[in-house]
Amino acid sequence: MKKSAFKKTVRNIHLWLGLTSGIIVFIIAITGCLYAFQEEIQNLTESYRFVKKQDDPFLLPSKLEAIARKELPNKKLHAIQYKGKEHSAEAIFFHYDDTIKANNYYQIIHINPYSGKVLKVANMYSGFFRFILDGHFYLWLPHEIGQTVIASATLVFVLMIISGFILWFPKNRKAAKQRFWFRWKEGLKWKRKNYDLHNITGFYVMAIALIFSITGLVWGFPWFAYSYYMLIGGEKSLLYNEPISKQITIPKPENSLDKAFIYMQQEYPNAVSIEVHPPETKTSPIAANANLNEGTFWKTDYRYFNQYTLEDQEVSHIYGKLANASNSDKLMRMNYDIHTGAIFGLAGKIFAFLISLLIASLPITGFLIWYGRRNKSKKQIIY
Repeated sequence: MKKSAFKKTVRNIHLWLGLTSGIIVFIIAITGCLYAFQEEIQNLTESYRFVKKQDDPFLLPSKLEAIARKELPNKKLHAIQYKGKEHSAEAIFFHYDDTIKANNYYQIIHINPYSGKVLKVANMYSGFFRFILDGHFYLWLPHEIGQTVIASATLVFVLMIISGFILWFPKNRKAAKQRFWFRWKEGLKWKRKNYDLHNITGFYVMAIALIFSITGLVWGFPWFAYSYYMLIGGEKSLLYNEPISKQITIPKPENSLDKAFIYMQQEYPNAVSIEVHPPETKTSPIAANANLNEGTFWKTDYRYFNQYTLEDQEVSHIYGKLANASNSDKLMRMNYDIHTGAIFGLAGKIFAFLISLLIASLPITGFLIWYGRRNKSKKQIIY
């Protein structure tokens, strides 16, 4: 195939992929922008997330559990999280069932960890940012459908990035001058300016857009997550499962949840948050975790204790002790923090926001290129 014919084929592929997925890519990028600073905005607008720092110790999980269960007596307590001396503790109630969706819930009771006062019962399935997140992950469709649609559009976007780079690649040095920066002269038509906006912007966001796409596909398709993990040298399981707590005849330790929390406090004195999970069944462990870094999640240490003996139990998946994590495991743990830009702190979030905004512009400028070529003004024929 000749070079010109090859580029024509690539151009047609790029065009039709863009027309079929452009609106979805736009929605993914815009909702990503709007969600970028949700934590910072909620911290400013939701005062119940904070408490006045005191010298007194926190109330133990068993105390907070009793308080929380009085508020939501017919729902399952998933975890209790302590987020620092100036933050409210969170009693997390969560249930999800594919078959009976009407019974699903996700609520957090914010409690003063010093006094036990209930500050707020928040429904996490409602509100502006939940609406935005549902659009970003599911396109506001039923989850099993929306996730597939979003993931498929993301996969198409990866092909568009590759085909876009082929189309962008200049054929000679003279053409290259117009590929790296805007060279707009007075009187230049808007079509040419729009073409440059699409071409040049696309080139500069290409690498970051590819990272966003790959990290998004890790959630979208299990086969992609496994392939990616194995490609980077991963050897553990990506499926979260808990070790079994074998029932024994000796009496169960009294206040075992409290003892697990106290142990975590001693083991991780500098943790920014500590979370403990009451056992859900007679064979479940007491799961606990400690996040070691403010603003990210990848440095979280996950621990599992036999509910009868409080023996430390190991797991074969990536959500175990950070010290046991390989570089491949750490990269998978970083997936969310990379996707949001949080891996580089607030500056990373700002950068991710701006790049997402530029990505959102690409379907618009691309559509205008197609529309302009399709509706070229024809010379009037004079008879």
